[in-house]
Amino acid sequence: MEIMTQAFPREWSEILDCLCKLNITTDDLRKSGGNETNIPKKFDDVLYPYGWREIRISGDLHIKIYPRQAEQRGRFSNVPYEERVLEGYIDGHNIDFLKNRVAFDLEWNSKDQTFDRDLLAMRTYYDCDIISAGIIITRAKELNDIFKAVLDGDGKPIMRKYGASTTWMGKLLYRLDSRRNGGCPILAVGIKKACISDWKEESAE
Repeated sequence: MEIMTQAFPREWSEILDCLCKLNITTDDLRKSGGNETNIPKKFDDVLYPYGWREIRISGDLHIKIYPRQAEQRGRFSNVPYEERVLEGYIDGHNIDFLKNRVAFDLEWNSKDQTFDRDLLAMRTYYDCDIISAGIIITRAKELNDIFKAVLDGDGKPIMRKYGASTTWMGKLLYRLDSRRNGGCPILAVGIKKACISDWKEESAE
């Protein structure tokens, strides 16, 4: 949090604006499609005008091998005697949004292994000195109360499509605790009940 507020105040302000404008309805929750529902589009609508963009990283590894200078142990030539390039050494790492040196991913309802992909991507960007911090937004556990109460078109709780093996905060935190993000600082944000605009606790009674 301190990195965001102190080093990237503008980007953090834009993320906060996006969260403050977030208007999720129970109809949004009912729609199938995981991360292709209306919910990710709500983030696009706010962040794209600010200049945030989805990106993909690809890079080759350029290897240079330098010989030791004659009779001088520990001293090496300035000219390599062999060079090779490993093409596609880094490839296929996508980030939902990037601006300046901040990466931001939204994981609403994908398979939980998606977190591994996200953390690897952010770790790779960080190691390549492309970003300084990452943000991941996902579902908080308390949304399960709503999922159990809201019914789908068949009259069954929509909880069945928000399973334990999908992306929610519980699946993210233990990955962060095990340092799968490497050295990249990650701010994890959970979407809570208050973000569901037409939900009231008495609705479940």
